[in-house]
Amino acid sequence: MGWSTSWTEILGFATGAVCVWLVARQHIANWPVGIANNVFFIVLFTQAGLYADAGLQIVFIALAAYGWWSWTHGGGPGTATALPVRRTTRTEWAWLLVAGAVGIAALTLLLDRVSDSTVPFWDALTTGLSLMATYGQCRKRLESWWLWIAADLVYIPLYASKGLYLTAVLYVGFLALCVAGLIGWRRTLPAARAAVSAPAVTA
Repeated sequence: MGWSTSWTEILGFATGAVCVWLVARQHIANWPVGIANNVFFIVLFTQAGLYADAGLQIVFIALAAYGWWSWTHGGGPGTATALPVRRTTRTEWAWLLVAGAVGIAALTLLLDRVSDSTVPFWDALTTGLSLMATYGQCRKRLESWWLWIAADLVYIPLYASKGLYLTAVLYVGFLALCVAGLIGWRRTLPAARAAVSAPAVTA
């Protein structure tokens, strides 16, 4: 279609699509695939001048390690049970919103003053939303999908404006997968509640 792309962007496209599909299916392999995706995007975003998004990938790698452990150990010490899908509590929302607002404001000022970014606010906004969503994903909070959807709606025109058309198309796919993930995780909520509330049966 006359687009200029690179192998880095193509590999980022492929690993990103597989990663989100695996997350929607609650498959543990999403974490190593996601780490590979982060490495490709560090290179790609640095070349495009999206420095906050490039730095965000490093944070994503650290969060992926935590999420990998959390999904396999149920988030509790000494446990080996799978982490169930739950809703975000009011306390968690309060912390997320405060931390997100402060982080976005601080990062906008930083990018505006010490980098040549042409889109400091939008770069910071997507970074903040993505970090909030990743925390929710690590803890299997249902509402993390809504945060990813909000981020994707900003990412798509942002990447297109930078000439990263293949990545913009990838995020259209991410948006569709996020909707599917939201629906799929929501369906597991009744089962998760039933498993918690059901009395133990002894032989």
